[in-house]
Amino acid sequence: MKLHSNILGEGQPLLILHGFLGMSDNWKTLGNDFAEAGYQVHLIDQRNHGRSPHSEAFNYTELAKDIQEYIQQHSLKNVILIGHSMGGKAAMTAAALFPNLIEKLVVVDIAPKYYPPHHQDILKGLKAVDEATLESRGEADEVLSQYVSQKAVRMFLLKNLYWKEKNRLGLRLNLEVLTREIEKVGEALPEDYVYSKPTLFIKGERSNYITSEDKGLIEKHFPEAKISVIPRAGHWVHAENKKGFYDEVMQFL
Repeated sequence: MKLHSNILGEGQPLLILHGFLGMSDNWKTLGNDFAEAGYQVHLIDQRNHGRSPHSEAFNYTELAKDIQEYIQQHSLKNVILIGHSMGGKAAMTAAALFPNLIEKLVVVDIAPKYYPPHHQDILKGLKAVDEATLESRGEADEVLSQYVSQKAVRMFLLKNLYWKEKNRLGLRLNLEVLTREIEKVGEALPEDYVYSKPTLFIKGERSNYITSEDKGLIEKHFPEAKISVIPRAGHWVHAENKKGFYDEVMQFL
């Protein structure tokens, strides 16, 4: 599968994977910062997200193989892989399956454990948006607000809107498959998956996605792992404390 990406700068390749229902654009600002610091940044849309192709198959093995293919298609060497949330799970899987391709790994606010599905309201809201006849983003926000109360989350989700036709808005997501395969998003990393190269786990101080109980599991899969907590940030660490996040990643790199 040929993934869509936005490539910025020159230098060692740094690949960034967005979270569930996100897209590469979510990382544009930080992408520019990393590019200015001397990296060649690849902001990637994962399958069924953004401008990348849609597919009936959706699980972490497939997402990891997409990354392997992407690295080979672009002839990249010494890759640094950063992934947030679902992208973090995809990055962990890719690093464990293809360790010779990945030099360093950064996992943002997700642990290798199982998470029960918790996006049902969001998916229902997006379905309502998808089925409505909308002529403006404001109208889409109105529909979505009946399901999602936080404005910041709605703004993030509505980045998926695009003009399908002159007066018709649609979503770039493959909503049908993502809704059907929601259980797969929470799956734990298989027990025997290990990646023994430098790894940084970043936790948002206000987020409960990574707890102190997860340390043992993280170290079992990632023996070289370091866990850092970013203050004044929840699950969207990179957006909520951009400077703290950037500084921590740069220090690790």
